[in-house]
Amino acid sequence: MPPITRDDPYASYNFQVIVTNVSDDGVAVSGSFTEVSGLELEIPPIEYRNGSEDTTVRKVPGLKKYTNLTLKRGVTGHVGFWNWVVEALNGRVRRTSGSIVLLDENRQEAMRWNFDRGWPTKYTGPTLSAAKNEIAMETPRPRGREAGDRRLT
Repeated sequence: MPPITRDDPYASYNFQVIVTNVSDDGVAVSGSFTEVSGLELEIPPIEYRNGSEDTTVRKVPGLKKYTNLTLKRGVTGHVGFWNWVVEALNGRVRRTSGSIVLLDENRQEAMRWNFDRGWPTKYTGPTLSAAKNEIAMETPRPRGREAGDRRLT
């Protein structure tokens, strides 16, 4: 299917997070998150020059680098992601795959970033304060496999 060309860009607030094999029954978990960041990759150049050449430095593609995903959501009664973190803390790292899906105005998939062999690398619990009128937010940070971390499909 050819890509859809639009005059207006997609809204960043319409997305879905899907992670497989996090729940006890192995079913994919779709999370309701308020923010996703870390959809980033870098291929830094390697600069080199042969001694017999002029003063021009050549550049060739270096190693691929992927950032960790950061997922933010309000604390709810769903403990699937928390159990995934606890398993890793107890030495049983469960690698999993998943997707970040950008949706259009009709909640249909517009773009997808996949990650593979991800595991929780960090978890930040909510900041609690009786003086604030805010949602208690948690932040799990999964890390995916270096090769093929996030693909646009």
